[in-house]
Amino acid sequence: MDMLPIGAIAALIGLATGTVMGLAARLGDFCTLGAIESALYGEDQTRLRLWGIVLGTAIFTTFLFAGAGLIDLSQTIYHSIAWNPLASILGGAVFGYGMALAGNCGYGALVRFGGGDLRALVVVVVMAIFGFITLSGPLANLRVLLFPQTPAAVSQGMAELIYAQLGVPPLAFATLVSVAFVIWALSYEPLRHSPSQIGWGIVAGLSVSFAFWGTTTLNNLSFGEIPVESHSFTAPLGRTLLWLMTSSSGGINFAVGSVAGVLGGSFLGSGIRGIFRWEACEDPRELGRQVSGAALMGIGGVVAMGCSIGQGVTGFATLAYSAPITLAAIYFGAVFGLKRLIQGYQPD
Repeated sequence: MDMLPIGAIAALIGLATGTVMGLAARLGDFCTLGAIESALYGEDQTRLRLWGIVLGTAIFTTFLFAGAGLIDLSQTIYHSIAWNPLASILGGAVFGYGMALAGNCGYGALVRFGGGDLRALVVVVVMAIFGFITLSGPLANLRVLLFPQTPAAVSQGMAELIYAQLGVPPLAFATLVSVAFVIWALSYEPLRHSPSQIGWGIVAGLSVSFAFWGTTTLNNLSFGEIPVESHSFTAPLGRTLLWLMTSSSGGINFAVGSVAGVLGGSFLGSGIRGIFRWEACEDPRELGRQVSGAALMGIGGVVAMGCSIGQGVTGFATLAYSAPITLAAIYFGAVFGLKRLIQGYQPD
């Protein structure tokens, strides 16, 4: 603690757990848009059902640690800020539509860039810029006017609500939800026959809860200076970009380490699989579509207070009210966007 700044330690936690996330994407095929595309158009739900393993693991271990006093869920943005359903629905839908246009989410873009895809770098940079334009730039006042964020009077979590209404302990409820997700995942035979994917789904879920554990520890040691957080890839992309340019925006922190970790893990995983190769965009229309999609993801992700990973996995791990609604909105936004793209490519 005396040798490293507290922010650097948070960055190391982000780096370690983010590396696991990057490896899970490359070696376990964990991907949001890829899962949707495969299920809808490839008649293969393996990647979609993998989400059940990731969520089941993340939810159970997060609440296991919380029950032991190792994670303070009340300090996360998902529980400390009053849930705005409209922000979840509209922000999630805009993010999902942008994800379809761009061809991947912020997490997926980092993974692809780590594999040598320079088109993904454009997505990352544009998404980071528009995320901060919405968070604290020219669109910030409009965002606050339309989607105000106020401190929550009570926890914004389903487990806490069930406990208050029915007396079911949060860990017991979280365990039931986790088991349901795992059963749903393993009821699909092709996934049962892919132990490697199941293993990477488990470690991806663990990376979320371990990040919460690490940042909670630092939050206690720093008297609140370090926020309790885990992986998300909208505003953190902007914070990383600002830090790379100016070493400002709060200095080095968990977000910077998380982004670097996913890049490094993807690079390592690409090398292990022998699939690293440089790629660039040769079609101006494709580039325009990706830039537009990245801009929409930056805006939508900030409005919804998280992306497909930030709300869909990290927020879901806390069983926040916002998580399932945002994830559903992202899904339907992506499906709508994919259908529009397919119709656009059909011959006259």
